[in-house]
Amino acid sequence: MATVTLKSGESQEELLRRFRKKVAESQILSTYRQKRWFVSKGELRRKQKKRAARKIARQQRKTGEPF
Repeated sequence: MATVTLKSGESQEELLRRFRKKVAESQILSTYRQKRWFVSKGELRRKQKKRAARKIARQQRKTGEPF
């Protein structure tokens, strides 16, 4: 859980900005979005393999290497 405390002389806007930054860093919202639906282990592995293949292809395009 992301918590922030109001510092002396800090405005509400600054406090809210720090809170939002802390929530983004802790990846609370992305984890929640992923867990909204059940994903089987097999499907999760397939997604991870696809993601890895895309990442490798992207790196190869950047560097210009064939493999």
